[in-house]
Amino acid sequence: MDDTVAFGEIDPATIADALQSAGVAGAGGAGFPSYVKWQSPEDVSYLLVNHQESEPNYYADKWLARNRAAEFASFFEALLNDVFDVIVVGTKERYRGVWTDELESALEPTVYEAADLPVDATTERGVVLVYTPNVYTYSEESVLLMVCAGVQIGDDLPTDHGWIVHNTESLYNALQAIRRETPVTRKFVHVDGELPRHRCLDVPIGTPATVLLEAAGLDSGEVGDDRVLADGGPGWCYEIHERPAAFGVRKRTNAVLVLDRDIATDGVQDGGYIDVLDAYDWEGGGHETEPTAIHPDMVRIPLLTNAAYEGFVRPSQPTVETGQRVLVGDVIAAPDPEGLSNAQHASIDGEVVDLTETHVVIERR
Repeated sequence: MDDTVAFGEIDPATIADALQSAGVAGAGGAGFPSYVKWQSPEDVSYLLVNHQESEPNYYADKWLARNRAAEFASFFEALLNDVFDVIVVGTKERYRGVWTDELESALEPTVYEAADLPVDATTERGVVLVYTPNVYTYSEESVLLMVCAGVQIGDDLPTDHGWIVHNTESLYNALQAIRRETPVTRKFVHVDGELPRHRCLDVPIGTPATVLLEAAGLDSGEVGDDRVLADGGPGWCYEIHERPAAFGVRKRTNAVLVLDRDIATDGVQDGGYIDVLDAYDWEGGGHETEPTAIHPDMVRIPLLTNAAYEGFVRPSQPTVETGQRVLVGDVIAAPDPEGLSNAQHASIDGEVVDLTETHVVIERR
């Protein structure tokens, strides 16, 4: 195997520290610090890769697995040698032959069709690639675990039943952290809604929403009072209450949407999230299906990936001062030693121009 992607041995006891030091967090959904899942590797036997990417305007996970298939195969081989008995990759039937050929070729998995589910993980070994029906809600980890492996967790965590679950981008960030101690400094983000064009972007953590909107053809980078800026996909997103210039991309930000305010209000569900899946034709028009790199002049890096967890997950503690020059990958905030917390890193080369209670602001110099 090509030594640019080959792994050596993995010490399970070091994985949690590696992920925390690299600042790996859930790259979609709640954005929870990923290291927490790996704190007791002796208690888990199975890994489920959530490769559903249910939102109809999302492509980053599919592109990542197709274009980094050899790296995933090498990583899985090492994990199977040292950590897991079985790795299950759960994706959708409609992606087969379009997005998963390279993955199938690299992994050489046991393949399960939808009619064959669930997998009995206690009798399998190695990599299992599962094609599920094309159902939106299978992207929820508890639902996917039940569909793929017949495991019902109720109010428990997957780790309580011997499973670790990661989506594709989160797992790739873990791969980079373990292999090269590479921190999380960039994010795949989709931009869509009432904008001139759909974009799939590769941006530094903390990129202002104005930059994303300008890249999607909104010249001002601002939205009017009759529009809502939302963080998340069409089926599950939340209103961003800051102005676009004040919102910095988080490690959990898969998409930024511009929605008609009345449509968004009608789409508010119990729990406060917005579902506009059926309100727009998300699959129509031209889609950008591979990421384009963007290099902004300023970033606002959050100290907490998901503010909804404040009090349970603690914000990172800044380790830099205003006026300090930093390079991409430098630690700018350390984990709070008093609780669950991640490290944060500079996502562009530049100068720290502001420290707030919630962000570190860096400008390119």
